[in-house]
Amino acid sequence: MNSKQMVGEKAAEYVEDGMIVGLGTGSTAYYLVEALGRRVRAGLRIVGVTTSSRTKAQAEAVGIPLADLNDVMQIDLTIDGADEISKDFQGIKGGGGALLFEKMVADHSKQVIWIVDDSKMVQKLGEFPLPVEVVSFGHQQLIRLFEAKGYHPQLRLGNEGQPYVTDGGHYIIDLHLKVIEHPQKLAAWLDGLTGVVEHGLFLDQVNTVIIGHENGIEEVSAR
Repeated sequence: MNSKQMVGEKAAEYVEDGMIVGLGTGSTAYYLVEALGRRVRAGLRIVGVTTSSRTKAQAEAVGIPLADLNDVMQIDLTIDGADEISKDFQGIKGGGGALLFEKMVADHSKQVIWIVDDSKMVQKLGEFPLPVEVVSFGHQQLIRLFEAKGYHPQLRLGNEGQPYVTDGGHYIIDLHLKVIEHPQKLAAWLDGLTGVVEHGLFLDQVNTVIIGHENGIEEVSAR
């Protein structure tokens, strides 16, 4: 069993009968959904709220009942992966392109758990490119702005070299920053840009991080 599977299955143990559960997106969250599917088939009663079309299809395939985010008052627990987590438990997410829906689901959750292997734990954020989800109209203007800032932007491409399109119908510009010294300041600046829909800085959000190491699992309380 690899570390991603270990942490995914461990996180599934946090889910209790009767919960509304936010289901993340990505290679680690895949194992969580598979584990929850087995528990549902064994009698666990939950309702899932998915963060992407990929997770929705997987959850339906393993028999997890689903609800739309519009139709729940609050989510009890969201479990998701992360692309980077700093020593003070700030995160970058969105490598899989689901950052907008992931953040919306997390923002309406009582508790958030991130599940990662230890390669995702860093001192400071920034080595992983920061995704910025933008409207397609005028996106080149944002690229020029990011270039002028020295942020080394790159429009994410999908199949056949065409711009990658998110489930929300937007483009993603990845910023190659190397180190983010002031995540809150950068997040506030990005939040204020017209045309930016969302960004991949997930700040002051996670409650528990489950980390997979070569020799086992570590569970850390983040706040």
